[in-house]
Parts: sequence; C-alpha cells; structure tokens
Amino acid sequence: MKRTLVALLLVASSTGTAQAVSVNSVITDSVQLTVEGAAIQSTRVGSSYSASGNNITATTLGGLNGGSATAAPTITAGSYEQTTDGQAFQFTENAIIGDTVVTSQTALSSGGRLDAANLYSDSFSQTGGTAGALAGTLTVGGVATVTAGGAGTTAIGQRTVELSVFR
Repeated sequence: MKRTLVALLLVASSTGTAQAVSVNSVITDSVQLTVEGAAIQSTRVGSSYSASGNNITATTLGGLNGGSATAAPTITAGSYEQTTDGQAFQFTENAIIGDTVVTSQTALSSGGRLDAANLYSDSFSQTGGTAGALAGTLTVGGVATVTAGGAGTTAIGQRTVELSVFR
C-alpha cells in the first residue's frame, strides 16, 4: 500500500509542473549590389598539317615550315601525283595555321573595360559592368529597395524571417 501511495504522489506532482519553452525569432534584411569586372578567356589554337590518300605518290611532302614561340608557321606546298594512271584515287590535304603567341594583354582602362584585347581563335570576352544608377536601401521597416544599374550589374534585396519554438 505504501508503494502504491508513493507512486501516485510522484505521478501527481510531475503533472502540475511548468514546462520551459524557448522562442527564437531572427529577422535579417540585406541588399547586395554587384558590378561585374571585365574578363577574357582565350585558348590558343595550334598548327597542324595532314595529307592522306590511296593511289597517290608524294614526290615532295607538304607540311608546316618555320614557326617559333612567337610566330605561327607557314604552309609548305607538296607535290603529289597519281600512282597508276586511269585507276581510282583519293586524296585529302588539311592545314591549320595556329595563332601567333600573345605576349602581353592590353591594360584595363579606367572604366574597367579592356580597350583592345589580344585574342586567340577560341575566345570569350566580357566587358566590365558600369554602376550607372545602381543603388540599394533598407527602410526602418525592413523594406528593401533596389535600383537597376548599367550593363553587367546585379541588385538583390532580401528579407529572411525565422521563428523557432522549442519545448
């Protein structure tokens, strides 16, 4: 009987206690303004030469002549003739003259643009952005206002509200 009474008292006393609750509230306001810089990505194309065929004899092979680290080669003409007159033949000759090496890139102008870029055959270029009217503000009430700028700009206004309740 005593054990049952102690157990009942423990259960009754635990149900009437207050429970702790934690409330966490976070509000974050932000404005992000970005002006892109000028950029160049350029890949140099190399030189190559090939000749192939059947029923063809090369009296003088064609190819690439000269060239250096700073100068592209030139094509040397070949001399080819049909091996057996009156027979079918096939002949293919291909040449690619590569890019001359660029040893320096033009400096950026004061506006963040490349005035006269030296580019290779395989290139991508992007002009720098101009801020223009680019602007962003936050009011006391947390309202973000952004104003578009010139080309190459981004303006982002954001409000994040987080509410967490823990027991």
